[in-house]
Amino acid sequence: MPGFGGGFGGGRGGGRGGGMGGRGRGRNQGGDPDDPEAEQYRKLFIGGLSYETTDSTLKSYFEKWGTITDCVVMTDPQTKRSRGFGFITYEKVAMLDECQANRPHKIDGREVETKRAMPRESGRSESQKSNEKMFVGGLRDTTTEDDVREAFQEYGNIKNIELIKDKATNKTRGFCFVTFDDYDPVDKCVLKKRFKICDKDVEVKKAENKNEGG
Repeated sequence: MPGFGGGFGGGRGGGRGGGMGGRGRGRNQGGDPDDPEAEQYRKLFIGGLSYETTDSTLKSYFEKWGTITDCVVMTDPQTKRSRGFGFITYEKVAMLDECQANRPHKIDGREVETKRAMPRESGRSESQKSNEKMFVGGLRDTTTEDDVREAFQEYGNIKNIELIKDKATNKTRGFCFVTFDDYDPVDKCVLKKRFKICDKDVEVKKAENKNEGG
């Protein structure tokens, strides 16, 4: 896949190659995390595209799972050739969920990578990488594994919860790691951002390494 991490920044001005004219932009556009149907939750990155894939063939394939309000294969502004990746935006979050549930996807003879488009607000490449492991920070020292599981189990199948504890007191050190069986639940949680565990706001992000402490 050409070097692109699936961020919202995607160089839209650098060659839409046609697209659908941005239909649906007036509705729930952008990034209000409190709006469950905001555009940021309905936008999908598709990487590893064949250079023969066009806006219309991309749309035709992905509309099996719902109504598409925007679709674009990114192109080089000089050569007008495909850059090998694109974006689609569904009308409803449930449609994107259904699309992701039916991976892998194959378009024009090539298996492609699909993942939820991530904002590039942090500027950190780690935020764009697929990861099945998630860091959760800001926990109360009384937080239990069951508390963590209750907060995140609706997003996917949890394989492991690593609650980091103080060896002397056996109390939680304020953070943990949650591992799912797939990267998509992590992406969903990171996009939502805001979670409460034991009536306390916590931070979620993709895990960088096992030594990360917040």
